[in-house]
Amino acid sequence: MGEPVVRIVSRTIHFVSLGCPKNRVDSEVMLGVAERAGYRHVGDAADAEVIVVNTCGFIDAAKKESIDTILELSGHKQGGRCEKLVVAGCLSQRYPGELAEGMPEVDHFLGSSDMLKLEGVLGGNAERVLVGNPADWVVGAADPRRLSTRGASAYVKLAEGCNRSCSFCVIPELRGKQRSRTPSDIVDEVRRLADAGVLEVNLVSQDTVAYGRDLEDGSSLAETVRRIADVPGLRWVRVHYLYPEKLDDALIDLLGQHPRVVPYVDMPLQHAADAMLKRMRRGHGGARLRQLVERLRARVPALVFRTAFIVGHPGETDAEFDELCEFVQWAEFDRVGVFRYSDEPSAHSFELDDKVAKKTSAARARKLMSLQRRISKRKNRELIGT
Repeated sequence: MGEPVVRIVSRTIHFVSLGCPKNRVDSEVMLGVAERAGYRHVGDAADAEVIVVNTCGFIDAAKKESIDTILELSGHKQGGRCEKLVVAGCLSQRYPGELAEGMPEVDHFLGSSDMLKLEGVLGGNAERVLVGNPADWVVGAADPRRLSTRGASAYVKLAEGCNRSCSFCVIPELRGKQRSRTPSDIVDEVRRLADAGVLEVNLVSQDTVAYGRDLEDGSSLAETVRRIADVPGLRWVRVHYLYPEKLDDALIDLLGQHPRVVPYVDMPLQHAADAMLKRMRRGHGGARLRQLVERLRARVPALVFRTAFIVGHPGETDAEFDELCEFVQWAEFDRVGVFRYSDEPSAHSFELDDKVAKKTSAARARKLMSLQRRISKRKNRELIGT
């Protein structure tokens, strides 16, 4: 008789990743950590022995979605196979004590930079609350990672954190100050992705135009993007989350001329009225935004421009909102996202007077999106046959 067959059954884990693509990268790192620890990912939470929710805590709607998801999945601890529920990400980073006290059904909490600590959680010898300093980590090429994106597309983080002080934003509190990866580390990761069949790389960070300013070697965004685009096997490189300040000619030339850098600009402008931009602490006025749009349109053939705006920020008058609408009509952006202002207690805007009523904010969001919908529809029709 031969040797008996021994079947090793791997343990199962299920992930839910909420929020931005930067969060998705963090979830993919945790998925890599889990696979290295012998866990197999399952698509149905009911089949998982461990469930991980990577949360967003940026604005009220995101916080509500995160909490609702945690509570829904906690039901699998009573009616399913789940033995351990883990909550990670920005919501844990922002409210570790409150969540630990109010959610006894959660076994472990990890913060926004604690992805590698999942290994200890899975090993069974970790503390319940493992929320550290958000500035302690940024993803590196040597970290384990398993892609979760469909097709041959992947996100790559250039940096973590943000040094800006926009009045409405709590990202520096959640993610820490800017920490740029070295160009060589990024290129090493992109090479591995390309070798694995990835054709499109989407470059993300909180403030991409500021990439490299914190590095001592003087690395620039344009040169790093060029090195990435020159990696053999890639077809498309897309740059996300630029900021309307110091957008240098070298980067614009890449957007307009490099065969593998997509002529796509993703730049959240937030508003167009001078007084509103000042209240938002954006560091520029509406005239600069118009100059930038004209500069990009002139120098980047076939440019696709995506942006986002906030309506209902404290102090926004009807006249300032009308100025924003006029700007959107003038600029004819390809894609626009509109967010209703969220009053976050730790943000500077929370202390400002002249709050805008929620009904007014909602009406402004509907009006601006209706205006943009007509622009996008016309632009899409113009693409038919191309």
